Amino acid sequence: MTKILIVAAIALAIPSVAASADDGLVTKPSRHSVEETIDNFEAAINAQAAGGWVVFGRIDHAAVAKRAGLDMRPRTVIIFGNPKAGTPLMTKSATLAIDLPMKALVWQDDQDRVWLAYNTSEYQAKYVLPRHGLYASDDASKALENFLTDVAERSTHSLTRLGSTDLEPTRRGTLSRLGIR
Repeated sequence: MTKILIVAAIALAIPSVAASADDGLVTKPSRHSVEETIDNFEAAINAQAAGGWVVFGRIDHAAVAKRAGLDMRPRTVIIFGNPKAGTPLMTKSATLAIDLPMKALVWQDDQDRVWLAYNTSEYQAKYVLPRHGLYASDDASKALENFLTDVAERSTHSLTRLGSTDLEPTRRGTLSRLGIR
């Protein structure tokens, strides 16, 4: 019986790379190495600095595991956000700081494929903000989703880093009205 429970626990712990946005998590394959995907993601965020976007830092789980004498495939969390948008919300609810800034994960699976994962804006609007007594308008949620999708595409599929002027004009207008350039 113990062996069955151990096998069941291991099976449940194995991550599914087919995660969908239905669970609030977007997981996209990357054409690039882990380091290139991280660099592309950070460059895409930093290209939006005029709109308030910033990369706060990275957490390299594999490096920390190695220092503890353990092996782990690459798993790096990128911490990013927009203080112009997040600060007023955290002023209303201090506990929001446990969930913000936003995070993205770049990781490599056992077949050496590289992935980018992040929470959808819908997940943040439906679950994260309400648990702190806050809400997001549909327009703000949609603009954030467009922004995240654009950053993810630039990070995982672009052959070169694109400048911020490459956004479609209609999307650029929507994003800039919300303080996202």
